Amino acid sequence: MARIGIIGSAGRMGQALVDAIAAAGHEHAGGIDQGGDPLALAQASDVMVDFSAPGALEFNLDAAIHAGIPIVVGTTGLAERHHWLVDAAAVSVPVLQTGNTSLGVTLLAHLVREAAGRLGEDWDIEIVETHHRMKVDAPSGTALLLGEAAAAGRGVRLDDESVRGRDGVTGARKAGTIGFAALRGGTVAGDHTVHFLADNERLSLSHLAENRAIFARGAVRAALWLLGKEPRRYAMPEVLGL
Repeated sequence: MARIGIIGSAGRMGQALVDAIAAAGHEHAGGIDQGGDPLALAQASDVMVDFSAPGALEFNLDAAIHAGIPIVVGTTGLAERHHWLVDAAAVSVPVLQTGNTSLGVTLLAHLVREAAGRLGEDWDIEIVETHHRMKVDAPSGTALLLGEAAAAGRGVRLDDESVRGRDGVTGARKAGTIGFAALRGGTVAGDHTVHFLADNERLSLSHLAENRAIFARGAVRAALWLLGKEPRRYAMPEVLGL
């Protein structure tokens, strides 16, 4: 039985994680939120799952390093600096970082990469995501994950090809770009569709999240998978053997 600690335990994802840990037959080692001590939690855990805030990431990674335990980072809204911190921590402990812990989204990203690589640049790519009214970042971490998958399929950098927030007279669409649109409202847990559009035909690949339980189940599976792994940076496709 593994002891799984939760960083960001007071939120809706935190409660979903408590339920998922119990359903998987493992032990909830405790949880912390803003102002809590991540090192104390790390010392009481075999692995931690972090769904807190980007500003807390450095402290949470340091706690995992000092306790010598793996950590799953599901926090979204990360900047380039945060990814440097993840890379640095992964020298010492196993770190799995992802914009979405859903197993379905993980497979969707794999399919998006395959489609982008095989269809070619004459197929335009547009990513549309919908989330609840309280979500604070856009595009979502999942939308960016799917964009990275599309860019990887084409052998380009997403930062060089992404287009966001079209408004006004934008001119014709530039070939090879990857567009993003973010919708916010209601209580939507997370809907994502990647559209591939060519002359006279369209292909759409979608994932619809009905509640946060799917992310919690995936995070627990990732945490358990990470136990015993060598220190390095991991990603969700490896959990599925992709």
